[in-house]
Amino acid sequence: MSDNDKAIVADGSPAKVSLQAGEQYSFCTCGRSAAQPFCDGSHKTTSLKPLRFTAEKTEDAWLCCCKQTGKAPFCDGSHKELYADQIGKAL
Repeated sequence: MSDNDKAIVADGSPAKVSLQAGEQYSFCTCGRSAAQPFCDGSHKTTSLKPLRFTAEKTEDAWLCCCKQTGKAPFCDGSHKELYADQIGKAL
């Protein structure tokens, strides 16, 4: 697998977002989006696809920006295992 087909660590911490019940969102899985944690179409040069999800309730949520979570799109604390020099790199 080339680095172009791996997720880039977009940030070393999650993004707090306000979700609206019933609304659909496209979570960036590639780490290349300038609209983190949401997709802006930057994945088109990769084999990666955004994760589309519908918010179950209106709430603030922490969405993963390190792209290493096991609970996508939500943060599971995986960023705590990363080093600062890994931000912006494919893992």
